[in-house]
Amino acid sequence: MATATEFPTQMYIEGQWRDADDSRTLGVINPADESTLAEVAYGGRAEVDRAIGAAARAFPGWRAASVYDRARVLKKAADLIRDRAERIARTLTQEQGKPLPEAKAEVLHAADTFEWFAEEGKRAYGRTIPPSNVAKRHYVIKHPVGVVGTITPWNFPAALPSRKIAPALAVGCTVVSKPAEQTPLTLIHLFGCLADAGLPPGAANLVIAPARTVADAFFEHPAVRKVSFTGSTAVGKELIRRSADGVKRLSLELGGHAPLIVFPDADVAQVAQAAVIGKFRNNGQVCIAPSRFYVHERVAKDFTEAAVELTRKLRLGDGLVEGVQVGPMFEARALEKTASLIDDARARGAKVLTGGGRSTRFEKGYFFEPTVIREVDGRMRIMTEEPFAPVMPLLDFSKLDDVIAAANDTPYGLAAYVFTNDLTVATRMAEGLEAGIIGLNDPVPATPQCPFGGMKESGLGRELGIEGLDAYLETKYVSVGLRG
Repeated sequence: MATATEFPTQMYIEGQWRDADDSRTLGVINPADESTLAEVAYGGRAEVDRAIGAAARAFPGWRAASVYDRARVLKKAADLIRDRAERIARTLTQEQGKPLPEAKAEVLHAADTFEWFAEEGKRAYGRTIPPSNVAKRHYVIKHPVGVVGTITPWNFPAALPSRKIAPALAVGCTVVSKPAEQTPLTLIHLFGCLADAGLPPGAANLVIAPARTVADAFFEHPAVRKVSFTGSTAVGKELIRRSADGVKRLSLELGGHAPLIVFPDADVAQVAQAAVIGKFRNNGQVCIAPSRFYVHERVAKDFTEAAVELTRKLRLGDGLVEGVQVGPMFEARALEKTASLIDDARARGAKVLTGGGRSTRFEKGYFFEPTVIREVDGRMRIMTEEPFAPVMPLLDFSKLDDVIAAANDTPYGLAAYVFTNDLTVATRMAEGLEAGIIGLNDPVPATPQCPFGGMKESGLGRELGIEGLDAYLETKYVSVGLRG
């Protein structure tokens, strides 16, 4: 176990590593054994305002820099993240809980995100428009929105901040970034890579402070032109209301309740394995994790048996231990919520096929047994709330139109998964499902070059892909009158 002194613990403001003004700190807990990993600097409004001021001062120079100079910094940061991936991944596992191979994959995804946007920033193209008046010329140029405030959650502490910071910096914006209070250490590492890559002071700043304090500063400070948030739908709605006074631009990646739909022509054994991987990755604490499993009645029995067997074989434990496939949940509240979802489902008639409670094999840590349940109906909380839990609810269906209607019967619309080898079925599902991300025979669709985001109450805007770059750009139209 690492000691606290092995972890970086400070905020990063205007190119300097800083403690809080009043020396206040916040303990970071290891969810595998409930020990304190480190005490990190924990600031307040003064530190956030200072970071915003630094970003505002840095904006003219960073915007004016050549896009190739900006790209060199981001590509160097990507290289440093890869060079330090083992250490960063160990830190991520210790503060968040996911198994080390998952943590390393996330860190490398963050590196790929920085590299991809370093290159894509060179393609923030404008356009010329043919004039109707020969004495005029019309063209469109792209302009960075300005200072960006980012707020990210605990479940992917490397990947999610990178999806905001990298495109913002690539197009010439400057950034103030707030990590989740439970998982700040990973982002501190990433900021170390940005600093060592030569990022100018103030171009990106890291603050660790209460969420309400940071949000107040972002929405009240006139220099902040945009806020990018990943988190719950309830908080996202509050941010929409807060944005009105200053007409702040928003990107919101919010809650999900993804259906996974299995048709009878699919290979049941392969699909069961993919479904178990997709469901129990990071303990189901993934916004796009499948959380409602609709299985065609012709293959329901075989799928259920395979899924239960695979789930029972999952190895639960400390994510740093080799061979562990499922780590602890991230905090005690998550355990309590999961248990309450299972209790509610049981009370309404659900049958637990495996798992169903907190693991008794560990003296400490937030370990919950991977769980599969059947006899599920729409009244249960696990079917109406975003579960964020290691629970696989199984339901049967027989008709394509019925399963589309059931899958869409939710306010969420982030992701949906379909397993079939029938091109017609795949096409109808891709077109009929109300979700921003459709995984056809693919349980893990996120990649830097493709857009990520939801419909309905799952968010506004897109991250990653060319859409993720556009999110940090203003469109400026210029009309030129020529002398006669």
